Amino acid sequence: MGGGALAAGAVVVALAWAVVRAQAPPAGPEPVVWNHTVCSRCGMLVGEPGFAAQLHGEDGAVHNFDDPGCLLLFESEQASAPAAVWLHHRDEDRWLARAQAGFAVVESTPMGYGLSVVDAGAPGSLGWESALQHARRLDADRSGP
Repeated sequence: MGGGALAAGAVVVALAWAVVRAQAPPAGPEPVVWNHTVCSRCGMLVGEPGFAAQLHGEDGAVHNFDDPGCLLLFESEQASAPAAVWLHHRDEDRWLARAQAGFAVVESTPMGYGLSVVDAGAPGSLGWESALQHARRLDADRSGP
């Protein structure tokens, strides 16, 4: 194999690596422009950081949510699993990856799903499936029979 073929092979490998890298989801949540970013499920503005959530689709799309319930329902309605999910902690200025997040039932949230995000395993917190069932019950109550 000549030097030209090796160089061409190296260029192909480098291009393939660049394409794969460009398609990889971000390592963390994308910045949210508070009170200007629209919730992908309900259409309201994302304005309260303590209830914000974000889903990164396998196609690279970034979906923002104003309420954890909107994220839970949106994700459950998708045909494929997301590349990443980020939820903003209710009490601290930090984002949690899906595996790190638990849910606490609270009185009021932007869309009334009554869920806030805490660290997984926090006393009294709900896991992902229980939180999804909670959001589905409230959504069904709103929709009526």
